[in-house]
Amino acid sequence: FSPMVPIAWENGVVVDGSWNMAGVTLMAGGLFIAAWSTYGFETAVCYTREFKDPKKDTFKAILYSGLLCIVVFTLVPLAFQGHLGLGEVVTPPVVEADGTVSSPAVYSGMLAPDVYSGMGVASVMSHMVGGGEVVANVLVVMLVLAVLLSIMTSMAGSSRTLYQASVDGWLPRYLSHVNEHGAPTRAMWTDLGFNLILLMLSDYVFVLACSNVGYIIFNFLNLNSGWIHRIDRPDWERPFKAPNIILGIGVVLAFVNLALMGLGADIYGAGTLTAGLVFASLIIPVFLYRHYVQDKGQFPDAMIEDMHLNDQLPSGGKRAGVLPYVTLAAGVVVVVVSHSLAVY
Repeated sequence: FSPMVPIAWENGVVVDGSWNMAGVTLMAGGLFIAAWSTYGFETAVCYTREFKDPKKDTFKAILYSGLLCIVVFTLVPLAFQGHLGLGEVVTPPVVEADGTVSSPAVYSGMLAPDVYSGMGVASVMSHMVGGGEVVANVLVVMLVLAVLLSIMTSMAGSSRTLYQASVDGWLPRYLSHVNEHGAPTRAMWTDLGFNLILLMLSDYVFVLACSNVGYIIFNFLNLNSGWIHRIDRPDWERPFKAPNIILGIGVVLAFVNLALMGLGADIYGAGTLTAGLVFASLIIPVFLYRHYVQDKGQFPDAMIEDMHLNDQLPSGGKRAGVLPYVTLAAGVVVVVVSHSLAVY
């Protein structure tokens, strides 16, 4: 943990950075991209339909997934950095006569090229447990299977989300189809098609960062939906009713996430934030097509019934009113201001 400062490059070598705006921006970029995998644990609730007792099991699934996430994303970085350290210079930098760096220094440890790229993770893990080449090969197979599992999990969760959004009147009707086993096959094929297109793009980190912009926006809406739902429908039966303090913490974290996005998204390439916002906005014409062309401006009856939109407010009842719109405007301000403060 010492020194507790961001790393920086100077004349092709790694030096201790400082907590100036450039250092804060770098940290925000790391936390921004980490949100893709850490918050992704919420995919557990995508399978609510398949739970034996959704009222009890949904809360258990998201709680224990969150606890597992905290444990894994705490122990793994500490274990790797504790074992490897930041490393030492293996090959010094090549500096031209005019002072330009033609080739930066190559390091061992956490800054080693194979660790940085991820290609040498299995070898490091094998060395950590005192294994040899056989253990390393086994770990390679396990890591490949882990990648396949993550692909299957993300496709299964997102296809179920696409299906439910179609049923509720947000996405085109063809996504509402399920097979005889209740699996949303058309949504799964759509998912696969988009993934194949993305695989043809060369800069996968840029693609990941762009997609994470959309995910942070969704996360912001999700965290704020709790208090809106509480105000709009205070008397609904809730299998688990989150304390007000938890809802408040969620709101704070929603804005923190937006600030991290505004500060750190462009760490992964100039225009990453703009590209992500553009891609996220493409869902708007999709919704307009479904709502106004396919449904003629009316939400499906099933969605109205599920949301109790026809219910009358009880005496003294109230709706969130303009507050959700104020929240959206505040979110835009946070992104704009934080992005203007970033130093790359």
